[in-house]
Amino acid sequence: MNLKIKKGKPFFRGIHVPDRKELARDRAIEVFDAPSVATIALSQHIGKPSEPAVKAGDYVGMGQLIGKKSGFIGANIFSSVSGTVLGIEKRQSVNGITGDYVVIENDRLDKAVFLEPLKDREKETIISRITEAGIVGMGGAGFPVDVKLSPKTPVDTLVINAAECEPYLTCDFRLMVEKTEEVLIGIRLLAKALGVENICIGIEKNKPEAIELFSKAEDMQTVVLKKAYPMGSEKHLIYCCTGRKVPTGKLPADAGCVVQNIATAYAVYEAVEKNKPLYERVMTVSGDGAENPGNFLVRNGTSYSEISEKCGVKENVKMFVSGGPMMGPAMLSTDVYTTKTSSGFLMLTEKEADTNAPTPCINCGACADVCPMKLLPMQIDFYTQAGDYEKAEKIGGVKNCISCGSCAYVCPAKRALVQSITLCKAKLAEKRGGK
Repeated sequence: MNLKIKKGKPFFRGIHVPDRKELARDRAIEVFDAPSVATIALSQHIGKPSEPAVKAGDYVGMGQLIGKKSGFIGANIFSSVSGTVLGIEKRQSVNGITGDYVVIENDRLDKAVFLEPLKDREKETIISRITEAGIVGMGGAGFPVDVKLSPKTPVDTLVINAAECEPYLTCDFRLMVEKTEEVLIGIRLLAKALGVENICIGIEKNKPEAIELFSKAEDMQTVVLKKAYPMGSEKHLIYCCTGRKVPTGKLPADAGCVVQNIATAYAVYEAVEKNKPLYERVMTVSGDGAENPGNFLVRNGTSYSEISEKCGVKENVKMFVSGGPMMGPAMLSTDVYTTKTSSGFLMLTEKEADTNAPTPCINCGACADVCPMKLLPMQIDFYTQAGDYEKAEKIGGVKNCISCGSCAYVCPAKRALVQSITLCKAKLAEKRGGK
């Protein structure tokens, strides 16, 4: 038996959903056509939006800095094309939030402006390069990686999230099987930057090809996880891989761990070894409504309309989703643009997307039964709808919610539980001055 492979601990609650990965899992990564006009958000991360580093009329190269990190928690933004800056305009994100975007007309020359080669691979140098390259967590949250690599609490373990538990998404899987060595180098660079030698890679058992490839790495342990949702949640992943529990209200570092994603590791490899800043990523296009599902290397600032045009949209599509179906937002329009955290674009049919109107809660308790954080989603919803956000926090426990969507998935009344949770968190943060 390979001692570098172990079975992960099970976590209880959560849900089992059809993974639907067969639509795109065997589609090799294709390079998507660069947009004729790149519309690049200055806010692609948790934290303050970046400050514009260019103005209308400027010529920029592919990989040139166009948005400078602002504040401790922030990230640099880079052009994904070469061409002329048309201006800085207000546009909407996939979440419907209006922000500043740098609009660049592509000259199709791909004149590259990359980072200077590094002189060494020491801890401080790697972290500095990650900061310079604008790398954020690419599993969806978009938290700046350099901040996570400098925890205030001592850590001894790097946990790599290779679960990819969201249905339909296969972009991380394709990176694992097509770019294995590059991802492994990125993981080792992250471990060196963190100053740890203990590395665990958590992979769901429905990815046997990836398990076989990564188990060959002698300096890290592959943990085979059961297929469950939300296995990719940091707290659950840490427990299943290490047996450690993150205390309520605390961070993974308080359990001695830092979690990073597969796509993030690949971006670190490219930044350190190829001097390439983060301006493109692999994303999955899937769903029964997609004529040609697949996995594509897409440049930031590409319109979802362009993606849908190339991949084809069937007539029976009822919903477009950015990301996975559990946590990704439904899109009001495809006239929005990809970012560093755009992991997927789903075209769902009526059979896949329940568009029925919600009905009153029947107090069945199903949402509480499956909640992986052991919360009371029905109470959060009830008090949020009543405008009593403090009680939603006190009784429902909204501050500990990870917004995984398990509650909404099982609700027979089809209550908009995730939307209530999101609203409640926003209202509480508003009352507390954005904190």
